[in-house]
Amino acid sequence: MPFDSPLTANPAPARGEEILLEVTGLSSSYGPVRAIHQADLHIYAGELVAIVGGNGAGKTTLLHTLSGLHPVSSGHIQFAGQNITRWPPHRIVAAGICQVLEGRQVFAPLSVEDNLRLGAYRQHRDLAWVRQETEHVYTLFPILAERRQQLAGTLSGGQQQMLAIGRALLGRPRLLLLDEPSMGLAPLLVEEIFQVIVELNGRGVTILLVEQNARAALAIARRGYILETGRIAKTAPAAELLADDDVRRAYLGY
Repeated sequence: MPFDSPLTANPAPARGEEILLEVTGLSSSYGPVRAIHQADLHIYAGELVAIVGGNGAGKTTLLHTLSGLHPVSSGHIQFAGQNITRWPPHRIVAAGICQVLEGRQVFAPLSVEDNLRLGAYRQHRDLAWVRQETEHVYTLFPILAERRQQLAGTLSGGQQQMLAIGRALLGRPRLLLLDEPSMGLAPLLVEEIFQVIVELNGRGVTILLVEQNARAALAIARRGYILETGRIAKTAPAAELLADDDVRRAYLGY
């Protein structure tokens, strides 16, 4: 797939001017080591935004801080008009932020279907919605429908990534955080995963995509942020970042 050209002619635009997520002066540390430094970023409802950077840049830490898995040292996180800076993870999920963790992290001893049901645990009172959305996941990923009774731990890496995304969708996300969805996958599977990301965004799911494969991420995103050693070094429309000589040399390999 030619990742230096967009998968869609017009990546999903911001829907109106509603800022869904606004991060101001965010810092996060591991003991005395500062991992995120005074980060500012925002995401409009309906956008697909990419964060790219090298190993150790702080991309995963940033997502973990947004979803409450890692504590905020300073700064503010505003989501859908609410200050969620120090909310616990379960409350952040309930507000509509769902994360697909790096490395898939499926429940290996459970079946595909049981993994999806766990994703829908907050929606258990709306069984009709759960059934409908489970079938939607199976439509997005037909291989999961074929293997719905198979143990998740016996799936291939690509199938586990599909399952992890499907499980997050059953959490009814207003904002979907994706952490390195292409990691360890063969090129054809990467293409399939990124096509699904484009489709989900086209259906109105707001997505924050963290990805070391900068070319692939920026090819489908509307805007991008460059993260360097925990700091936001640059932000611009994704097409501008793809054409930026410094970005190309540092992250795109040409």
